[in-house]
Amino acid sequence: MTKVKTKKKVDLTKLGPDELLKYEVAAELGFFDQVMKNGWQSLTAKETGRIGGLVAKKKRMRDKDKNQEKISNCL
Repeated sequence: MTKVKTKKKVDLTKLGPDELLKYEVAAELGFFDQVMKNGWQSLTAKETGRIGGLVAKKKRMRDKDKNQEKISNCL
């Protein structure tokens, strides 16, 4: 027997910052409606890879900005 997964509605207000960033990037690339309607499994590997790459890039930029701010505050 196979289990049937029930789709749950995603409450965007209750997501953590990393998960929210993933949805933001998906929206920037035009995949938000598809993800909300059919879930992440409806995306191709290329599309999810692009989302993951942009999420990583934004995280690096955010961390770099935080480090620059810490350095500025120390001086």
